[in-house]
Amino acid sequence: MKKTGYQSLRCGLLGEHLGHSFSPQIHRELADYEYRLIELAPDELAGFLTGDGYDALNVTIPYKKAVIPYLDELSDEAQRIGAVNTIVRRDGKKYGYNTDYFGFDSLITHSQIPVAGKKVLVLGTGGASLTVQAVLADRGAGEITVISRNGADNYGNLDRHTDAEVIVNATPVGMYPNNGVSPVSLRRFPRCEGVLDLIYNPARTALLLEAEELGIPAENGLYMLVAQAASACGFFTGSPVGSDAVEQITAGIALDTQNIILIGMPGCGKSTVGREIARISGRPFVDADEEFVRRYSVTPADVITGEGEERFRQMEHTVLCELSKKSGYVISCGGGAVTREENYAPLHQNGVILFLQRELSRLSTDGRPLSKGRSAEELYRERIDAYRRFADLEITSTEVVEKTATAALDAIARRQIPERQV
Repeated sequence: MKKTGYQSLRCGLLGEHLGHSFSPQIHRELADYEYRLIELAPDELAGFLTGDGYDALNVTIPYKKAVIPYLDELSDEAQRIGAVNTIVRRDGKKYGYNTDYFGFDSLITHSQIPVAGKKVLVLGTGGASLTVQAVLADRGAGEITVISRNGADNYGNLDRHTDAEVIVNATPVGMYPNNGVSPVSLRRFPRCEGVLDLIYNPARTALLLEAEELGIPAENGLYMLVAQAASACGFFTGSPVGSDAVEQITAGIALDTQNIILIGMPGCGKSTVGREIARISGRPFVDADEEFVRRYSVTPADVITGEGEERFRQMEHTVLCELSKKSGYVISCGGGAVTREENYAPLHQNGVILFLQRELSRLSTDGRPLSKGRSAEELYRERIDAYRRFADLEITSTEVVEKTATAALDAIARRQIPERQV
C-alpha cells in the first residue's frame, strides 16, 4: 500500500543524464513525497549538495562515488563498497547509504540464478560494479573476475575466462538511447548458466536477447531498481516497505513501459486497432508507415515502385529500430516487417508483439503495391510462419474495433510476456 503523509519531503534522483529513468514512476507508487529528476553537470555537484534544496536523494551515474566527500556519515555497506546511492538529511547531518546492495541481492533471489560456488564475470568497474562484487562475495561466489577496458582482465583477453558460469553487466553498454550493442558475445562462454544485466531500459538489451536466443536464464535490472527504491523509501520516511510492494510495482512498471507492437497482413486493421488500443490505454500511438513518410518525405509505395522492395525494407528497418527504442507506445508495423529477421530484435527489445488475424477476404489492398501484385492467399502463405515466429500473442480482428482492442489489452494483462526461445 502506498505510504501517505510525506508530502513535505523533497526527494529526487541525482545524476547527469536522466531522461531514461523510471524512478519517478516507482516512487510515486511507494509514497506521496515529491520526487524529481535532478540533472547536474559535474561542476554543479558541490553547490547542490552543500545547499538546502533537498531532504533525501537517490544517486546514479556518474556520482555514486563523487558524493561521498559531502556526507557526514556512511552506512556499513556504503563504507565497504565505496559507493553511495541514497542520501538522507537528518538532524543537521547528511547520511549516505547503499540500497543498491539490497537491490542486487533481491535481483539474484528473484532471478533464481545460482551464484554460490560459480565463476562470475562482472563487466565494469564503476559504483554499480563495486556493489555487485560485494553481494556476490557475501553469497559465496566461487570466483569473481572483474572485466575492465584497460585492467589485467579486459575485453581483449576474455579467452582466459571462457569457463565463466554467470555474467553480470554492470556497465551502461546497451542502455537507452544506445540500444542494440552488447559488451560481450555470450557465444564465447559455453558454460554460462545465467546472465544479469543491471540495465532496465530497454527491457531486453542485446546481451539479454542473445541469452534468450541461447536459452540461458537471464533478467534485466528492473527488479533491482524497484527493490533499491523501496529500500531508499524506507530511509526517506523512516518506515520500511514490504516485499509484496516490490513485486507489484515491478510487474506494473514492466506492463506500463512495454510497447505494444501490432503485426499482421496488409489491410488487417493494425493502425485502426492500434489507435483504439492507444485511446483506451492512454498510450501514444505511432504508425510505422506514417513515420516512414515523416522521416523520408516519400511513401513506402513510392519507394517500392521506384527503387524496389529491398531498398524499402532497408529504410523500414531503420525506422523500426528508432521507434522500438520508445517505451509505453503502441506501434503499428507494415505488413511485411516480419519478412526481415533483423526486425525481430528491435521490436522485441521493449515490446509485446501482437499478431492481428483477419479473414483474407476482408483485407484492404488500397495503396498497397505488394498486395496488388500478389494475391492475399499467396502473401499469407509466405508470411504466416514469420508472423507466428515474431508474435507473443495472436488476436483475431473483429468487425468491432473497440472489441478487438479490448481483447488485445486483456490478453496482455493476463500474460506478462513469457520468456521464449527464438
